[in-house]
Amino acid sequence: MKIANSSIEVRSPGRVAIVNVTGEARSALARSGLRSGIALVTVPHTTCGLCVNEDESGLKDDLARLASRLVEVIRPAEGFRHDAVDDNAGAHLSAALFGHSVTLPVVDGSLVLGTWQSLFLIEIDGPRTRRLDLAFLGE
Repeated sequence: MKIANSSIEVRSPGRVAIVNVTGEARSALARSGLRSGIALVTVPHTTCGLCVNEDESGLKDDLARLASRLVEVIRPAEGFRHDAVDDNAGAHLSAALFGHSVTLPVVDGSLVLGTWQSLFLIEIDGPRTRRLDLAFLGE
């Protein structure tokens, strides 16, 4: 079994942004030389997440609106306790609901994604420079 690790830096353009990182992940996989196995992509930050979805502008706008408003429906009247620290509890809670990792199969040296699927970083507390860590396991 082969294991290869890689990191990608991604600059998010705004407070909330949906950034397609599929090309960067594919390039990292190509550099790894892995032909068959799995790719694990993680984001080691608590105010952004990852997802796989369609790269369509309306859907990306909808995802950004969801990311920025996800927890508003559960916001208690007295507010979130973490907001007293740095006023970004909503970003932390939204990121927790989106998740911080995605696992994708690798076949013939390529990430296996559906016709309309892309890998996205979901920024909820930017703009920032974020790091994605990739681990490739297989042959």
